[in-house]
Amino acid sequence: MRRFYKVSQKWQTVSAKLSWSHYCEVLWFDDNKFQYYVKIAELNSLSIRQLREKIKSNEYERLPESTKNKIINHAESNVVDFVKNPIMIRNSNKYDIFSEKVLQKLILEDIENFLEELGNGFTFIKSEYPIKLLDRYNYIDLLLYNIKYKCYVVVELKVTELKKEHTGQIMIYMNYIDKNIKTIDENDTVGIIICKQDNRFVIEYCSDDRIAVREYELV
Repeated sequence: MRRFYKVSQKWQTVSAKLSWSHYCEVLWFDDNKFQYYVKIAELNSLSIRQLREKIKSNEYERLPESTKNKIINHAESNVVDFVKNPIMIRNSNKYDIFSEKVLQKLILEDIENFLEELGNGFTFIKSEYPIKLLDRYNYIDLLLYNIKYKCYVVVELKVTELKKEHTGQIMIYMNYIDKNIKTIDENDTVGIIICKQDNRFVIEYCSDDRIAVREYELV
């Protein structure tokens, strides 16, 4: 109770939408971590069990440092800010991940959990989304849409280390969506590459701000 009193004095906007039990889960966190979990619990009407699951999965720790800084400074976020790293993908049947097809299968088996790992506002459109380049079809691993940010999201899956050709591939897909599918009222398409291991060189020199790279981890 004393701890709660100190917190309530420090944060005058302590939410009345959360229960005492909610606050018992987060009272001992540092200021930024506390604010994060209170904010998402309120915005998403999380139950105690759901809040515990997010804490147990180290959701806050898996956010990019740039996102944590935005939370601290109350800055405006973008569509990929809350995409976790690594992204936790459930593998209940203990499949061997030897191809993108198997990884895709795991994601589709639990698509709701996958979308939660990406953040708020993501909806699923289609897997193996076909696009025609000249006389040849290519297939986007996962095509999503973010309602909050009004943009398409191209997701490409890689079971290897990130390579420069991966960023070139997803950029082609993003440009295709922008030119042929998105409307004038929608924002530019963004891309998310989910890979076994990232590569800072590729991210720094072969990518741009519209492409986010995240590693995956099987649980």
